[in-house]
Amino acid sequence: MFTPVMEIEIYADVVCPWCWIGKRRLEQALASYGGDVTVRYRPFQLDPTPVTEPKPLVEAMAAKFGGRERAEAMFAQVTQVAAGVGLDMRFDRAVQANTFEAHRLIRYATERGLAEETVEALYAAHFTDGVDLGSRDALVELAGKVGLDETEVRDHLDSPVGRREVAADLTAAQQLGVSSVPTFVLAGKYAVTGAQEPETLLAALSEVERRESGA
Repeated sequence: MFTPVMEIEIYADVVCPWCWIGKRRLEQALASYGGDVTVRYRPFQLDPTPVTEPKPLVEAMAAKFGGRERAEAMFAQVTQVAAGVGLDMRFDRAVQANTFEAHRLIRYATERGLAEETVEALYAAHFTDGVDLGSRDALVELAGKVGLDETEVRDHLDSPVGRREVAADLTAAQQLGVSSVPTFVLAGKYAVTGAQEPETLLAALSEVERRESGA
């Protein structure tokens, strides 16, 4: 029986720790999945507010969640979960950033077949290396490391190209009802929300394959 390629759309933000964890868990699930898939990264912004002056993420979260102690407790929990899937999250280094330009870079990389490498590099840059993802200079340097042409990337980010498309994609996510991330949309119509365990994601993949094949 012919089994069609399943499209997986991942709605996520590159400053969302659970999105990175969810991405890694999906990869673990796919390692055990027998079907063919394509992965498409869709933009979402946890906080679209402009960041005029980047500051340590722990300070921003302390102001948002009621104090540094509470923020650090949250970070400790997420760091432990992340370590369980091989991710090194260092929130003491992370810098608050608006991610609109990062999503423009992902769209640019997608058109050149380097979406996966770019998304992974953005997560690592933010959570492990403390890179300011709101900085175009930082994004250009990162793009060069994954094999994109730095001059072309800078020209792209300095131009209006892609801004309207990314804004439209962000609006489309809201219209689809995506309100938390990560959200995985399988075969265009089945949504799985949250950084689910690999076993849960694998079961979802298998069930969607069964439904789509009419079995």
